[in-house]
Amino acid sequence: MSDKPLKMVKCPSCDNTVFIPGDLPPLATVPCTKCGHAIMMPLQLRQFELRSKIASGGMGIVYRAWDTTLERLVAVKLMKKELLAEPQMLESFYLEARACAKLNHTNIIHIYTFDEWQGERYLVMEIADQGSLDARIEKLRVLPELQVLDVGIKIASALDMALKHDLLHCDIKPGNILFNSDHEPKLVDFGLARKAGAEQESGEFTRGTPFYVAPEKIKREPETFLSDMYSLGATLYHAITGHVPFDASTPDEVVQAHVYTPLTPANQVEPAISQATSDALTRALAKNPGDRFLSYDEFIMSFEAARSLLLLQQQSQESSAPKRLTSWWKRK
Repeated sequence: MSDKPLKMVKCPSCDNTVFIPGDLPPLATVPCTKCGHAIMMPLQLRQFELRSKIASGGMGIVYRAWDTTLERLVAVKLMKKELLAEPQMLESFYLEARACAKLNHTNIIHIYTFDEWQGERYLVMEIADQGSLDARIEKLRVLPELQVLDVGIKIASALDMALKHDLLHCDIKPGNILFNSDHEPKLVDFGLARKAGAEQESGEFTRGTPFYVAPEKIKREPETFLSDMYSLGATLYHAITGHVPFDASTPDEVVQAHVYTPLTPANQVEPAISQATSDALTRALAKNPGDRFLSYDEFIMSFEAARSLLLLQQQSQESSAPKRLTSWWKRK
């Protein structure tokens, strides 16, 4: 029998208790003996025990962690070590922490603390580990219209709160909308956020995906909250139709399409989409910022109206179903 020290951990996938080599380096993984899922050697950062990886981004890796002081699950975003020597990336990491910490909204991820421990810089936040909108689109291709409207209303409210603090998100996309255990959408990643009216950096839009970028940002025109609104509209369009608003064989062709190619209304892509929802998305995706909704309140009102109409339609269909069945039975 091996005399190597062993550490008892739980598999994050099947919840099976597994013994792993105690000399395994922190964050290193071994397969679960039951399900094969990667089991990680925990890393201790002050009172936070990092237990498993949730996601990876450009600046850091997010881990599911246990707060041993308050006895609760949290998410810890650990900055990639290779970026620590880059002042611009380090400032972006700080910006994300400061920006989120100022905002108190149900649909914006809540920041608990930002700290450094033994050369590791990390951000501790509310946990939202039930996947992203991007993952749901990839799995289902088309999301239910009611669900998409709910996400749109809530994220628009979150962006309105940010705007009241003179802040633009600047990177709205399906991958930056996560869901918690109650399936509540949470806006994350304020790493590109900046004050409304601040000058746009040259080539900035190329740092993100081109599928959701506003035309004025491509043309280097002043960027306002209407640019975030466009990106949210593009995100919702993708979720409800299964297609990005504009697609092409190269990124350059995609960004040019945002500027010059007319939008195909959502209900022409997916006929089941209601006219009210399709019209709301078309307005949010207007190429001229002045043709979009003039405020997030107006955006939300339009989406709530579409939601109400959809619910009424669904209730009408449900209530008429027994009548249709009775009529059919009498004919028999």
